Amino acid sequence: MTEPGLRERKKQRMYEHVSEVAIRLFLEKGFDAVSVAEVAAAAEISKPTLFRYFPAKEDLVLYRIVDHEDEAARVVDGQAHPIGALRRHFLDGLEKGDPVTGLSDHPQVLAFHRLLYGSPSLVARAHAHLERSEAALADALGGGLDARLAAGQILAVQRILAMENWRRIAAGERVADVKGDAVAAAQRAFAQLAAGLPYLA
Repeated sequence: MTEPGLRERKKQRMYEHVSEVAIRLFLEKGFDAVSVAEVAAAAEISKPTLFRYFPAKEDLVLYRIVDHEDEAARVVDGQAHPIGALRRHFLDGLEKGDPVTGLSDHPQVLAFHRLLYGSPSLVARAHAHLERSEAALADALGGGLDARLAAGQILAVQRILAMENWRRIAAGERVADVKGDAVAAAQRAFAQLAAGLPYLA
């Protein structure tokens, strides 16, 4: 894979900078209380420039998770047993405390999740992210209706597992106390997926 050029690196830094500025403001004041113009001023760019990078206000937040859109598709690429590969990947994420699994008590991670799930417009915009994830996974599974149905089931399982972990930790439980249940739940859930989708297991 070739290294990105200078222009592409500068563009990437701009995305990261503006998103970080916006999320900091949203966490301080609330998503609805901060205008796009305020974000642009804090990032020291014009409002039209901001919209060239982020077409919607919600995208300023969702940029933080955009690199996960094709994560499941990358995991199954070239794998003879996609369900097994996804199961190992999710369990590995639990072991590492990957925020995507919900098993993280890092203050910034918890604050980001509260921001994301606390705004109806962000939740709605995140649905488009989920649809793109499903489409990418379905393509990796061979395409067609059966692949789309399987992708929807797989990503729903991962999302529900992660949300349950996050819910418990956000309520004050310790990661160490949640982890055992999280691993057991993931094992059961992926076993059910394998039983229901034997051609992928």
